[in-house]
Parts: sequence; structure tokens; C-alpha cells
Amino acid sequence: MTQRLIPLAAAALIAAAPMTSAHSEAPGWAHYGGDAGGTRYSGAAQINVGNVSRLKPAWSFSTGELALRGAALKRAAFEVTPILAGGRLYLCSPFNAAFALDPATGRKVWGFDPKIDPSLHYPNSYNCRGLTWWRDPARAPGAPCAERVFMATNDRRLFALDAATGRPCAGFGQAGVVDAMPGVSLSRPGSAQITSPPVVIAGVVITGSSIDDNQREVETSGAVHAFDAVTGAPRWSFDPLAGAGPKVHAGAANVWAPMSIDEARGLVFLPTSSPSPDFYGAARPGNDGHANSVVALHAATGQLAWAFQTTHHDVWDYDVPAQPTLATVTYQGRTVPAVIQTTKQGLIFTLDRETGQPIIPVVERPVPQGGAIGEQLSPTQPFPIAPAPLAPSRIKAADAFGITPWERQACADQIKGARNEGLYTPPSPEGTILYPFTGGGSNWGGIAFDPGLDVVFVNTSSAMHKVTLIPRADFAAERAAHPDLEVSPAAGAPFGMKRELLRSPLGLPCNPPPWGELSAVDLHEGKVLWKVPLGTTRDLAPGSQLLLRGSGTPNFGGPIVTAGGLVFIGAAMDDYLRAFEARTGRELWKGRLPAGGQATPMTYVWQGRQYVVIAAGGHAKSETKRGDQIVAFALPQ
Repeated sequence: MTQRLIPLAAAALIAAAPMTSAHSEAPGWAHYGGDAGGTRYSGAAQINVGNVSRLKPAWSFSTGELALRGAALKRAAFEVTPILAGGRLYLCSPFNAAFALDPATGRKVWGFDPKIDPSLHYPNSYNCRGLTWWRDPARAPGAPCAERVFMATNDRRLFALDAATGRPCAGFGQAGVVDAMPGVSLSRPGSAQITSPPVVIAGVVITGSSIDDNQREVETSGAVHAFDAVTGAPRWSFDPLAGAGPKVHAGAANVWAPMSIDEARGLVFLPTSSPSPDFYGAARPGNDGHANSVVALHAATGQLAWAFQTTHHDVWDYDVPAQPTLATVTYQGRTVPAVIQTTKQGLIFTLDRETGQPIIPVVERPVPQGGAIGEQLSPTQPFPIAPAPLAPSRIKAADAFGITPWERQACADQIKGARNEGLYTPPSPEGTILYPFTGGGSNWGGIAFDPGLDVVFVNTSSAMHKVTLIPRADFAAERAAHPDLEVSPAAGAPFGMKRELLRSPLGLPCNPPPWGELSAVDLHEGKVLWKVPLGTTRDLAPGSQLLLRGSGTPNFGGPIVTAGGLVFIGAAMDDYLRAFEARTGRELWKGRLPAGGQATPMTYVWQGRQYVVIAAGGHAKSETKRGDQIVAFALPQ
């Protein structure tokens, strides 16, 4: 573990953070990312470095789905971040049940169930990361649907609900709902879903999608769709692959992570994913249009403002996985409105919000070549000169981890047997190590940004995948031989694929810990200020945290930062919400949760009391404890 303190001037700003008062507007959390730009920052300071150790549970709310859904809950991820808007908390369950709660007590005000089919298998589990609140400026306050809550569902519907009652808004689409992916042809009923909240800007509501990986060479279109926020009428669509060229035969490049909006500039910012299939790109020569990019669109029309690509011709499943964060950044004395984008590779790109040009310079560096037959790799990939990568990407057999010599040797043998030339080693029939694995580095939790300090807080995971390309003639036999692994056909391509996590015989990652970290980065110079392990193995193997002290765990969910000098985060594969001191990375408090907290928390002040709230329901891919509760913590009254 390494620590470097934030400069004394910055520390003084934290110490001087004002307490909230009855005479100032109480800090809220009106958007999925705290604000429309996704900074995940709150001006609330009632809970601070000096008193956070006194936090206690204040209330909890159960969605009821632990009892209702039964075995289907094993295919769910409770990743929601509630929002506070119009005097109520709004949230959704993994099965798209929507709720409004009293912010002081967690009491249910209303609920709405769109009754999605619980028998389908979706590419990213049953999931709903959040809802979006909007006030219609043309309607009188208090009129029906003057305030709306938009929800995009797993089964690709977009609902407009009356924020006061939870009833569908009759004038929106057909009885309050529209098809959010119109005209899309699916290979199977559950091959596409919507997991992240829509955004609303200038009277337009915009949705992305999540699409099956590696099932077909030419997959479902990943086009983003926009609708009139009042009527539901289609307004525009944008396909990131539309400009890729006539020789490109692919799909996806979808936007599954949350989007951001800049209302003053009329822009919506999209984090686009890789085209299909993930690991073989011969049918899509070139750099894949605006896949794997931060894309800025004019929200009123869907016209391109600019795009910046973070991975060229992606054959590693290195989607842009997180909400682009809009902030004002001062780098080397120059203050610029920025877009901050973290990636699965553990890189942070800092871009000019007006032009998409790098604020912190980006260089093109040569990367490994020699892809599979027919593959045309990019000879270079973009790397920001700062900060240093937050996730390791090189490993030798001698570095293999294991508690015993037998375990270490088993891991070393797996590393020796695969192609392994560092970041961007191309997938191969002999098997290639992807490090970081396709879950990150960083993932959908994104970053938190403190605007007073120009400091980014980000959690990362560290693990390895081995991806093997399977010649078409061998695919059926390989799939039959590995029923418990991900073996996918990529139909139409000459190769299928197998993706496996490199683990020891006892189930531990083969790469050395820490397997999860929380970092602070000062964007004034792009310096990493501190890194600390995130999470323990307590709930994976009771007692193991003593032997594996400081290991951290892979994690899903993100951090928030407050004016009280605190970073709150769940995410790790144990059942805790934690508070870290923003200045040093020192863990100050942890609160036990009834189930896995693989979600991003939020905080708000209501009637003079600050609450910190997180979903505790576990996660299918993490195999953490399942539940259905929203838990709020506060200081004793």
C-alpha cells in the first residue's frame, strides 16, 4: 500500500468545509451521478472526518423481491443508486419495480411494477441502475405528470410515470410506455436489455442498451434512441458504427453505461462499447467508427459534436464502461471545462468538453501485433501521459500468486501456457491473457470528483482473463467439454471464443493482490496521491481475511465524495459500506450490510439530517449474498 498526502492547501479546504444550515439549500442527489454531469460530489458536510465513526443505520426499505422472485434473484444485480427529487427518493429493483420513498423514514409512498418476464436470461443479469426525474415546464405545478419519472426496463420499454402517484402518464406513447429499441431484430427474446437510466435534456429523453456478447458476428444495432419527453414520439437515433465504412460487418458498439448531459451546451455524452464480436474483428477492418469512444452529440438533433476513441479496433472487450464525468479541471495552471473518462484498462482520459481534444496529452504507443488469421490490428493505442495506469497490466509466471507452493505453481503453469505480452496482446487460438480482465480496471461505477480539490477518486479491480479463439470446426466439441465456462459461438465468424478467469485451485486470482483498490488522483498534475486496498475476503471465505490482509477484492459500484472530507463506497465483495478520509485514504468507518453492496451509494440532507444510502442486494457476477434492501445511515439524533 502506498500513500501520498493531498497538499496542505487542499487539506485545509477539506477541514474548512462548512456545515449545512437551515438558511442554505439542503444538498440533494437529483441525478444518478449526483448531478447531470456525474461528479458524484455532495456539498453535505454534517457527516465528516470527525464524526463518521458514529454512523448508525437510520432506516431500511425492502423491495419485497427476495420473497417474490425466488430462484430468479440469482440472475439479478441490485446496482441501483436512488435519486432525491421533488421531495421523494426514487429507485428501481433489478426487475424494474419502481418506488417512491419518504426521505426521512424510507416509508413507501408508491410502487409500480411493469411486470417483466422473470424467466428470460439477459446478457447482464436483471438490472436497473436508476431512474430519471424531470419537470415538464409546460405544465402547472401539481398537474398530473407535471413531474415525471422515466424508467427504461430490461425488456426494452421506456415508461413515463407520474412522480406524485407512480401511475403511467397517459399522453406518453401508448398508455405511458414506448418501445425503447424500435425496429430492432433480436436473435433471442433476452439478447438485449436496458440497464442504465435514461437522461433528459431539452425535452428529449435518451436511452442506450446492453447487448449479448459474442453470440453473432453481426449483432443487434447499438443505436442510441431519443424520444419526446412529453409525447414519447421518436426524435432521433445515433448508431456509433454508422460512419465505420461499407466494409464493416458488425453490430453492438452500444451504450450500456450511464450517459451525462451538459444543459448549457445542449450536449449529451455517450460512453460507447466494442463492436461485435468482442475478440475477433476481421469483418470490421479499421478503427470501428465511434465504437469504444466518448461521443458528444447535440441533444436536440442527435448530430455529432465530437468523438474521442479510447481503444482502436477493440478485440479485448474494453468498452468505455462508465459515465463520462463533466467537471472543470485545472491542469498545469490552465482551467478548462472537461470530460473525465475512466476505462477498463485503468486509464483516465481528460478531454476538453468543447472539442474532445485531450487536456492531459495523449500519445499513441506501439502495441503487440500478430493477431489471428485475417485480423487487422491497430499498430498503436492511445495512452494519456498522466496519471499512471491505475491497474497493473504485465505479469510473468514468476509473479503468480498462491497461498501454497502448489497453488503458485498451478497459476504459474496457466500463465506460461498462454500468449502474454502485456496490455493489448491479441486474442489467439492458444489462449491470451487479458490483464486487466474485461471487468476492469474501472467499470460502471466510474469516478467521484471533488471540484474544490481537482481530485478524482476511483476504484479498480485487478484480475486476469484467458481468452481463447476456437476454430469453427472445433467449437461444438470445445463447448461440450467446458459446460461451466463461457464458451460462445460468435456465429458467422471463423472463431468462437472461450473466456475464463485465471484462478488457483482454491479459487483465488492467479495475479498478486491487491485485487481491488481505491485511488485518489490530483488532476493539477495527474499525480496519484494515494492507493489503498478495497474490501476483504471475509464474506467469500470466513477467516481468510486474516491470512489475506490487504488483499482487496474485485468490485462493482463506484465512490462518492462529500464536502465533509469523506469518500463513501461499497462495491467490494464483502457486505460493507465504507468511509475513507479523502485526504489520506485512511479507512474511518464501515457499516455492515444485510447483503452485498455492489452499488454506488448516494447522500442527501433532509430536514436538517444527512443520510448516506446504498442498495444492498448482491450481484450475480460477483456471487455475493442476495437481498432486496435499501439501507440508510445517519448520525444519532
